[in-house]
Amino acid sequence: MTRINFDALGIGISIACAIHCAILPLMVTVLPVFGAKFMDHTGFEYLMIGLAAVVGMISLWHGYRKHHRQPWPSLIFMAGILLLMSKQIFITGELALLIPAVILIITAHWYNYRLCRKPKP
Repeated sequence: MTRINFDALGIGISIACAIHCAILPLMVTVLPVFGAKFMDHTGFEYLMIGLAAVVGMISLWHGYRKHHRQPWPSLIFMAGILLLMSKQIFITGELALLIPAVILIITAHWYNYRLCRKPKP
């Protein structure tokens, strides 16, 4: 049976989200020519944030419950998700919210990963 590393998956989704948000403003004028209108759709944005939140919570819950019992990765992660939601709701200052959000989410996954690999006392 293949085991999924949800921390690595969460980091990958966070990076994909950051790339999507950084490139979208540059591509928004070209995408309709190719018929790709879904990427600038509010529902798609909320779907991506929801996917990141679900994968992140699965990963962090597993690490908390089975390995370390430390709340910090989850708290850091929730701060990042809140910033992502704020970015989506308050469109102005998009990059000002996106960059710290992605950094917080990746930090939460990295910290969780480190705690899970730490030997138990």
